Amino acid sequence: MPITLTELADFCNARIQGGDLSIPIYSAADITSAQKGQVTQLTNSRYARHIKDSTASACFIAEAFAVENVPENMALLICADPELSFIKAVELLHPVRVYNPQIASQAVLEINVTLANDVYIGPYAVIGENASIGDGSAILAGVYIGKNVKIGKNCRIYPYAVIYDGVVVGNNVIIHSGAIIGADGFGYKFRNNVHVKVPQVGNVVIDDNVEIGANTCIDRGALGSTTIGAGSKIDNLVQIGHNNKVGKNVIMCGLTGVSGSCVIEDYAILAGSSGIADHVTIGSGAVVMARSGVAVDVKAGAQVFGSPAKDKKTAYKEQIAISKLPELLKKIKLLEEKIQALEEKS
Repeated sequence: MPITLTELADFCNARIQGGDLSIPIYSAADITSAQKGQVTQLTNSRYARHIKDSTASACFIAEAFAVENVPENMALLICADPELSFIKAVELLHPVRVYNPQIASQAVLEINVTLANDVYIGPYAVIGENASIGDGSAILAGVYIGKNVKIGKNCRIYPYAVIYDGVVVGNNVIIHSGAIIGADGFGYKFRNNVHVKVPQVGNVVIDDNVEIGANTCIDRGALGSTTIGAGSKIDNLVQIGHNNKVGKNVIMCGLTGVSGSCVIEDYAILAGSSGIADHVTIGSGAVVMARSGVAVDVKAGAQVFGSPAKDKKTAYKEQIAISKLPELLKKIKLLEEKIQALEEKS
């Protein structure tokens, strides 16, 4: 449903400069593709060159952001934080699908399942005995929820996610398709030339406002709990081993792997394809850069890179030195030839 430019500006706390106030806004798009009837954003000077040819009807921009060649028909929506204002606009123009409360006839609910108010259970979902689902949560098609699982309010579990027995999920949690929460941790003891499985009898506890990406796996604790702190965001294809303690507002990017019994403290960032060995602590606010392998503790606030990971500045210097090796080898070869020639003369 379209809204007026004035309504959009008021909703996003923005000031309008220029443009056609009568143009309806239908949707949002990026600065390189936005057209008439769409709103976009410009927050990075690298993309400023695209504005002169844009046919977007409106563009969010910061108060102090200088821009030239603004098209005559484009309204600038000037605000304190254009990124957050644009997010609000996207949410308004592209609302999340609403699932009206119902229990699909094809769903399977075992004994003693507790459903709170306004719950949606999709076709072919399976809810195990003694499970409970909080107010306003949506369990979409094909989801499996095991015995004694507790899911809080306003959660959304996307199709074919699997939540094993005993998992506890807080409020406002999103779990995307294919994620597996609470599978056995990878624990074995080698005895008499065979791998003896260590029973994994703990669980997973996920706090409020967590989002878990598609095909991510979070293993249950061997004895206690694997925990994910409030506000943490976990990308697709992430592996979190048993008994990990993940703090609040942690970011884990795609293909990250965390071995067992690690501590990832609040606000840490694990960039794509990073790997963490077992029993390692990543300090509060630390950053593990992409494709890094961490085998020892990382201090709070540190930034590490490489495999084995080390301080970012040191790692960069080493990379630069390595890039110069071919040139240095040529010089060494020339020196060796000169030395050999001098030795032959003598």
